[in-house]
Amino acid sequence: MVLKPKVKDVRRAVRTVARPIQEFLRLESSSGILLFGFTVLALAWANSAWARSYDELWHTEVSIGIGSYAISRSLLHWINDGLMALFFFVVGLEIKREMLIGELASLRKALLPVAAALGGMLVPALIYVVLNRGTERVAGWGIPVATDIAFSLGVLALLGKRIPIQLKVFLTAFAIVDDIGAVIVIAFFYASGIVWGHLLFAAIVLLLLLAVNWMGVRHPLVYAFLGLLLWIAFLDSGIHATVAGVLIAMTIPARSSLDRRGFLEKAYDILRQLERADKTEDPATTEQSPQASVRALAELAEEVESPTQRFEHAFHPWVTFFIVPLFALSNAGVTFEQGLDALVTNPAALGVFLGLVLGKQLGITLFSWTAVKIRIASLPTAVTWRHIYGVGWLGGIGFTMSLFIASLAFGPSLLLDASKLGIYAASIVSGIGGLWILRRAAGVRNEGQNDS
Repeated sequence: MVLKPKVKDVRRAVRTVARPIQEFLRLESSSGILLFGFTVLALAWANSAWARSYDELWHTEVSIGIGSYAISRSLLHWINDGLMALFFFVVGLEIKREMLIGELASLRKALLPVAAALGGMLVPALIYVVLNRGTERVAGWGIPVATDIAFSLGVLALLGKRIPIQLKVFLTAFAIVDDIGAVIVIAFFYASGIVWGHLLFAAIVLLLLLAVNWMGVRHPLVYAFLGLLLWIAFLDSGIHATVAGVLIAMTIPARSSLDRRGFLEKAYDILRQLERADKTEDPATTEQSPQASVRALAELAEEVESPTQRFEHAFHPWVTFFIVPLFALSNAGVTFEQGLDALVTNPAALGVFLGLVLGKQLGITLFSWTAVKIRIASLPTAVTWRHIYGVGWLGGIGFTMSLFIASLAFGPSLLLDASKLGIYAASIVSGIGGLWILRRAAGVRNEGQNDS
């Protein structure tokens, strides 16, 4: 006898899987507007009569410590090394979720976004290297490999329901794979002066994190304390401290301590006890039971939610609406002393611009097409090659990760300003181009539906 699942059970399962993806898309899409606003503010401030105050603010020394032990860094370093570690922590949680229940959960589903991300990293890097080989500027080859998921999803959101949800999921998946690539690039190619003692300490702390996971520890404070130790170990190790954020995320337990059936059974017991207490009309009972029942239900809700979900729900809004905009405000300010002609005359700016605008669309489209043609992947339902090409343009919106890698590649210098100019110009052109192409793709799709 074959048991067929009830329709309501299937719908409930679909909602369970789709809810975190929808929440993620909603937050990332809406944050694009805030990110754009803070970028404009940074540019206006850096090119105003108060430009000096802009530099002085971010280079203000801030010390944090306990007793004789203190860490002193400029405010800009605290943002880029400290707060951005939380950004990478959330990125790590998103990567882990996609690998468990998302588009990266199975090899067949993952191959298309992986191929797209691979092409979107290799081709832009190649274009940049060709234009800057043999010079100190070649260090910026990692700048055009990145895609800004907030801005790209924000542009896609402008098209609303005219774009299939599968395309938004594809963009999210390949952008997350792109983030994995960017983290690898930062860890292995932008490390400087490796301090092996710090890395040994980091390895010990990482093993402790894996051990407490294996032992079934679920309390967030344990992971927060060990995570802080891991970040401190990386801080002066020669490998950028933000890498610690991704490593910590990979050690957070993904399974809840209570399954859904157990939650329902215990919740029903609590509600039945509350109902019986209400029927007895005993003043002492009716005064205490509701409070105790609410606390018990709240504890059950925490048990049924995995630590990865709890951490992501707690940090995602802070990262999206505070940390990333603050990063943009502190890093996006660039003076236009070199002029817009630097896009043509400065090979670093030109390499970044062409890498993002030309390299992304070619790499993403060509590698996706190849993966489908050799039958290791297939296009998602309702997604056409026009859609893929349009998303390839949106991949050229590098911004947050590109700015971050640029600061690692060049530090405070004219090359950093030139690369920022290339990032801004490429992000604007890519966003407008991708929006125009996807609007046309949506129009063709609608005409085809009307004719049928």
